[in-house]
Amino acid sequence: MTDYFAMPDGRRIAFRHAAKADGATTIVFLPGYMSDMAGSKATALFDWAQDNGRACLLLDYSGCGESDGEFADGTLSRWRDEVLALIEAKVDGPVLLIGSSMGGWLMLLVALELGSRLAGMIGIASAPDFTDWGYTPEQKAVLGRGETLFEDNPYGPEPTPTHAAFWADAQENRLLGSPIAIGCPVTLLHGQADADVPWNISMRLGESLVSPNVLIQLTKDGDHRLSRPEDIERLLAAVVALQPVS
Repeated sequence: MTDYFAMPDGRRIAFRHAAKADGATTIVFLPGYMSDMAGSKATALFDWAQDNGRACLLLDYSGCGESDGEFADGTLSRWRDEVLALIEAKVDGPVLLIGSSMGGWLMLLVALELGSRLAGMIGIASAPDFTDWGYTPEQKAVLGRGETLFEDNPYGPEPTPTHAAFWADAQENRLLGSPIAIGCPVTLLHGQADADVPWNISMRLGESLVSPNVLIQLTKDGDHRLSRPEDIERLLAAVVALQPVS
């Protein structure tokens, strides 16, 4: 069942929460760009958590899915603050962050604010700094002029927009150029057949994290979504490895 959390400005953030006893580690899943908590990976994680007595929190960023707002108003900073507000309000105890694609970038921004509550992270085709390496100089010039950039969408009929405000905010939140002060255990999953986020981005991320406990798993025939049954099995195995089922 979907619930709603009100931010200070009144916008409602849709979420699903499987809560457990105080002190239990909560899995928090962060979807990708223009995605939501109804996706296959999010649903599989939530169902698995319920079946195995684990705590799990899913959400839709403002302007996405069932949440209030316009997608054009969304930025990494805005969505980070929504995630942190939900965690503060709904989650007791440690947090295991899981981020997919853009959610893998957002995962890092959230992790940097969680401090000792951060139990671990799992990145799925993580895409930190994609507004930097993912656009041509010509496209950056369009965004820099305050215009919206539209690109072909391989996952649907409508073009994918990048709004200038999102791009500008994201450029201020780039992380790969210096050490990332996150010391928790980390697993990074990436498909080597990913046509959207090169797998070497996960390698760069692994090198940038100060944590000595970083495992990178590459799937040679894996695509960007990593949502096949075998991919979901690897994801769940990574969750168990970081937070064993008692």
